[in-house]
Amino acid sequence: MDIIRVICAIILPPLGVFLQVGIGAQFWINILLTLLGYIPGIVHAIWIIAKR
Repeated sequence: MDIIRVICAIILPPLGVFLQVGIGAQFWINILLTLLGYIPGIVHAIWIIAKR
């Protein structure tokens, strides 16, 4: 399942975070990072997925 989350995180970072933690603070942080730059959103999403 982590492979699917990582693929989702690369394509659409907030989706990968949503699949991991749901709608919470980390999800909204990832939306903000993705809007500010696609790469920071990906890095944050991969970090959240790998951390749990």
